[in-house]
This record gives sequence, structure tokens and C-alpha cells, in this order.
Amino acid sequence: MMVKVAFFDIDGTLYREGLMTEVFKKLVKYEIIPPDRWYKEVKPEYEKWDKRQGNYDNYLLKMADIYIEAIKGLHKSQVEFIARNVIQQKGDRVYTYTRDRIKWHKKNGHKIITISGSPIELVREMSKKYGFDDCIGAKYIIDSNNIYTGEVIPMWDSKSKMNSINKLAKKYDINLQESYSYGDTAGDFDMLRLVGHPVCVNPTRELVREAVNNEALKDKITIVIERKDMIYRLNPSHINSI
Repeated sequence: MMVKVAFFDIDGTLYREGLMTEVFKKLVKYEIIPPDRWYKEVKPEYEKWDKRQGNYDNYLLKMADIYIEAIKGLHKSQVEFIARNVIQQKGDRVYTYTRDRIKWHKKNGHKIITISGSPIELVREMSKKYGFDDCIGAKYIIDSNNIYTGEVIPMWDSKSKMNSINKLAKKYDINLQESYSYGDTAGDFDMLRLVGHPVCVNPTRELVREAVNNEALKDKITIVIERKDMIYRLNPSHINSI
């Protein structure tokens, strides 16, 4: 019998910001990343996004570039230690809607899988905390001595997530048309497109534009907005200007 699955992005979909931001702050605190790299390279991208003049993905990708450099030469155990601390301290900072959907899917016997662009060390810890059945994240390569090489297999783009879902579908014999997915940026587009029940959670304009202009997606997608303690569900046809 084919199984039903719910695929969840983490950053901005479950977690209310980006896990990469939290681990970046830790690396600055432990002096692995020089503080001036935040002020000179990352903060300008953050401020553009904060003022709604820039792209959130550009902000995250800038941090990812610096993260790759920073962990090169570190031992796997060091990064895993930081990841555990981040999730212990920040792991409850999630959206009510998504947290409740995780509970609903478990109650209904669905598998829940997270596919995230964050480092797999963080994704794995978040997966344990919320009881996911499987998890996929960006893989930062280690050598035979468990030292990071500075290479990465990304998972923040739409194509990578699509390939992962296709592999998972074969692994678990998933009925994609009866399955669900939850995402918030253009990197989640194919993850949403592949399933029968796609949900955009606090989506970017770019994702909504792609979704409502896609024949396979526009008639089945739900848009959910969570603000303060209120949750709003929108039909794409209600959006007049994107």
C-alpha cells in the first residue's frame, strides 16, 4: 500500500526565521567567524530584506557562502555541538500553524519528512525534536578524519529538493498525489508542485507568482499567513497583485 507523506521546509516554514542565521551567530560568538564579516557582508543584505528592498534568499545565501569557508578545517563534532545548542535554545521558536500540522499528520498516520536548505547537522537535530521520520539537508562534505573540506551538496534550490522527493518517493513508495508539502520560498516550488496538497506558508512574492502562473499548481495550492496569534487561509484567486 502506498503511503501518504507530508514534506516540510524548515526555514521560514516551520522555524520562524532561518536556522542558518542562528548557527551563524554561534560561529561569530565562538570566534570562528570574525564579527566584521557580519557587519560588512551579511548585515547589508539583511537590512535590504528588513526594509523590504532586497531578497531574503540573497541574505541566506550570503551567510551560506561564509559558513562554507568558516567550517572548513573544523571537526564534525564541533559543528554537531553547535547544532545541538542552537536547537536546544531556539528549537521552540516555530509557527503555530506548522507545528499543529505536524501533529495532525502524525495523528492521521502520515509520514513526515523535512527537506531543508539548512546544514544537515541542524536539520537532523530539528528532525529529532519534532519527530520527523526522515530528513534531508544541505550536506557539507567531510573527509576520512571527519574534517570539513569546504565542499557542499546544496539543498536550498528547487531542483535539489525535487530530486530528493523523487528519491524518497521510491524509497518509501509514496503516493505523491495524496501527499502534502509546506514551503515558503521559490526554492520550494517543485516540492509544492509534485504533491496533491501543496501549502505556501508565509510565502515570498516570488513563490506566489510562480505558483499562480503554473497550470499544474494554481488550482490546488493553499496560501497560509500567520501573523501574531491569527492564521489566515487565502485562495490564489483572491490575490490581485503579485
